[in-house]
Amino acid sequence: MVHDFIVIGGGIAGTSAGARLSELGSVLLLEGEDALAYHASGRSAALYEAAYGHPVTVALNRASRAEHDSLDGGLLSPRGLLLLGGPGEEAQADADIRAMGLEAMSPAEAVARVPILETGHVTRAGWHEDALDIDTDRMVQHFARTIRAAGGEILIGARVNRIAREGGLWRVAFRHELREGRVLVNAAGAWADRIAAMAGIAPLGLTPLRRSIARMPAPGGRDVRGWPMLLGAGESWYAKPDAGAWIVSPAEEDPVDAPHDAWPEDMVLAEGIARYQPFVTEPVTRISASWAGLRTFAPDRGLVLGPEPGREDFVWVAGQGGYGFQTAPAASRLVADLVAGRQPELDADVVAALRPDRLRGGGIPAA
Repeated sequence: MVHDFIVIGGGIAGTSAGARLSELGSVLLLEGEDALAYHASGRSAALYEAAYGHPVTVALNRASRAEHDSLDGGLLSPRGLLLLGGPGEEAQADADIRAMGLEAMSPAEAVARVPILETGHVTRAGWHEDALDIDTDRMVQHFARTIRAAGGEILIGARVNRIAREGGLWRVAFRHELREGRVLVNAAGAWADRIAAMAGIAPLGLTPLRRSIARMPAPGGRDVRGWPMLLGAGESWYAKPDAGAWIVSPAEEDPVDAPHDAWPEDMVLAEGIARYQPFVTEPVTRISASWAGLRTFAPDRGLVLGPEPGREDFVWVAGQGGYGFQTAPAASRLVADLVAGRQPELDADVVAALRPDRLRGGGIPAA
């Protein structure tokens, strides 16, 4: 069987793009791990914050909101975002509050929302009511069901080891199998440049950056389920309720030499907790679990969506950089529109800032 689309990558990028493309033809989705959303997608902070990210990312966030509210009965639930600045961070906090359109509030108002805040350390606070949790697992499964309902296939444990273009078709080898497809969709996350090189397409210079998270008991044994996400000025750390417990991240962006199954470094976690600790009255005494993921960015930090210049048979869905879930509805629609030759709903300048053309000198095909 010849597939119309072979999608490489089973995170939110691949499943959402595969679901949209299944409206245009047959889809085969290949995920190298033993589960969908194993790497970055499985390690997301799972927050929808429309004003968070690069300007074109913000445009995608906002264009995605209606579907977040409607897909699978709605994927969002209340959370709220509280940005905090301490001594010496006032200028950065003020800039963040302006950039994100937050409501400035006093330390006393902030502690009314999060009772463990150390009001003597909080010098700036900004609030956004409409920051929302995303049910990430339900979102991935919704898109996977859409692919299967259209007659598509999803294969896990299918790590690609060879790609060739022969007779007008892509021939993709994995395990002991070989499949053929008309269009190759590169949604391989931190591995996207490697997949491109395997296919004979010049890499884009995507950079995987590690971000770590520590999970700990709820501070002081409190019920944290209704608390907002806390964000340090300049995104220097964040904290958030997590299934009755509490997670703290250093919010680091440390480049890695090569894509891999990321793990946290103890010193990086300790530094992040040290930045968080002065803002709260409850000391961190125990970490129950920790993990890390790779947030992959293009050189200009925008997502990369659409066909390779001069190669309509190779489509990029890459560079999500930690914004994959909140941008997925609009990003996947754009990919399908570009593949189908339809007029995108997004403004033309936003589309131009997302297409891979901008990284190829304005549309010069790869050598």
